[in-house]
Amino acid sequence: MTAVQTDPVVSTPYGAVRGRFEHGVAVFRGIPYAAPPFGPNRFRPPLPPDPWDGVRDAGSFGPTPPKPPYSESFAQYLSDPDVPGDDCLNLNVWTPEPGPGARLPVMVWLHGGALTRGSSGMPVYDGLPFARDGVVLVSLNYRLGVEGYGLFPDAPANPGLRDQLAALEWVHASIEAFGGDPARITLFGQSAGAISIGALLAAPQAQGLVRRAVLQSGPPEAAERDKVRRMVRRMANRLRIPATAAAFADVDRELLLRTQAEVGRLSSPVVGGPAFGIVVDGDIVPRDPLEALTDGDAACGIDLMTGWTRDEYRLWLVPGGLLERIDRLGAVALAGAMARCRVGADVPRGYRALHPEAGTAEIVGQMVTDHLLRLPLHRLADARPGSSYVYEFAWPSTLPDLGSCHALELGFVFDTGEVPESRKLAGEGAPKELADEMHRAWVRFAQEGDPGWQSWDDSHPVRVFGDGPTRTAYGPRDAELALWAAAAPVPPGESAPAPALPDGSPTRGTELRSVVRRLRLPGTVRRH
Repeated sequence: MTAVQTDPVVSTPYGAVRGRFEHGVAVFRGIPYAAPPFGPNRFRPPLPPDPWDGVRDAGSFGPTPPKPPYSESFAQYLSDPDVPGDDCLNLNVWTPEPGPGARLPVMVWLHGGALTRGSSGMPVYDGLPFARDGVVLVSLNYRLGVEGYGLFPDAPANPGLRDQLAALEWVHASIEAFGGDPARITLFGQSAGAISIGALLAAPQAQGLVRRAVLQSGPPEAAERDKVRRMVRRMANRLRIPATAAAFADVDRELLLRTQAEVGRLSSPVVGGPAFGIVVDGDIVPRDPLEALTDGDAACGIDLMTGWTRDEYRLWLVPGGLLERIDRLGAVALAGAMARCRVGADVPRGYRALHPEAGTAEIVGQMVTDHLLRLPLHRLADARPGSSYVYEFAWPSTLPDLGSCHALELGFVFDTGEVPESRKLAGEGAPKELADEMHRAWVRFAQEGDPGWQSWDDSHPVRVFGDGPTRTAYGPRDAELALWAAAAPVPPGESAPAPALPDGSPTRGTELRSVVRRLRLPGTVRRH
């Protein structure tokens, strides 16, 4: 007679939780790590959850933080489940061996979504393959948009980042009971999740909580405070209220979300615009995270893996036909990219010389990608030779025009390419052997601190996945990035002169100001 496997029960600092066994793995969903961030807690730092008596059921995903849906043009590629409820600061755990004593490596996942969208409940982020391979996987929700990253005179900055820190502290204190080793925690995330990791690695309050980190398509950075303030002020103007946390806390959540979506409609990585972001606050973010990680002693002894997709920009430009619109704008779009990146005409001329077959949209897209992402990640690896590993994901989606776009690697890293939500971006026929290889590298990094290829040094080794057999390329982006080293950028805070077009003719200010309007951006997609 076959024994019936009972549901797993684990004790946490706030009470016991009952999970489920699924395919031999114990899964706990929707565990609160902080109190609901509403009522008197709205726009405030997270507080511990109220303890509970008895055993709390942890069989389903918990509520997701308030967020607007993706616009129709992006929803065809990206899924974002919405679970109603106030108790949205929750996390999930997948473990092969619940109970103390196993001391398995732990991976904590921070989702992307431009700090305005996303959740831990995405099927692409299923932790079962990691637990199957001997890793305790944790994923979590955190406050988004104006609730998590609005900048107000009467409330602390970065409450969403503070949520992530609270979750990380919960994991460090509680994960041993789930079979994890609190001394072997790897923090990994993509896009806005990776940007968050950069800030957490540099945060004084997070020192000692993380052993390793993976930054996928997102560099350490701090947003300009005025850029975030403009986003809040524009929302306040539409709502006809003061730009204060007290006033925003009285606004209905749905109205706030609609207003946020309307105000953020013209924001994108390519053309900029007001957007939410992590800001220097003198506390949890005492200085720019990239500066702290490259010229200070922040996060000393932490192994790093960083990387990008070959065609990041295509997820920003293909939905809604932006690729074709930028190609039609031609020189004006190039001038807009120069203003966005604060460089002169030598940089786009250099890209043209290196890629004579490329269209304007590809030149603009790769320029902005290098400026926002590859340059800072190179700088981060340069500051930590011997303990940094760099990759490039190059497999192209089978869907038209997407190429190796932003977020495409996620189904491969999680080994969840078979779920419909992965196929929305990858199309049909994603190679399982590539997923096996990438997933194995991430697991090995969590276990050993070495994903299986040469660490960063002066030869700039980059592991290339998906462009034929997996290989190590040396300096594959060096020629493009050298163009930036030779350029004379305008320092932040100073006014950039109106750039000349790559053909030498001057631009008119009205041309640059009209680029955003002429693109007719369909929705917010700052970063996935």
